[in-house]
Amino acid sequence: MLLTESLPSFAAELEQLLKKEGDAELAAQISGLKIVDRCRCGDDFCASFYTERKPQGSYGAGHRCMELEPDPGMVILDVVEGRIVHVEVLYRHDIRERLLESLP
Repeated sequence: MLLTESLPSFAAELEQLLKKEGDAELAAQISGLKIVDRCRCGDDFCASFYTERKPQGSYGAGHRCMELEPDPGMVILDVVEGRIVHVEVLYRHDIRERLLESLP
């Protein structure tokens, strides 16, 4: 499912945060990002999701983390070779509720 369809306001927020950081290339990916699965850690503050299949082990070479500054909550992107592969979203209960509805 597309991020822009399932979480449209968060997709717009994420795109704006990336533009604010000066990363137009990552911002341009938002419209095409698909939510493949949600994090299944069970923490009640976690609303993280994968935009590509979760790897077996680490992401390996070409991986970097990018911390954004939303208000409220926390957002950290895992980027591999220029592609957003995981969006760690913490302390955003509105997003968590929508993910749990879509991906029980």
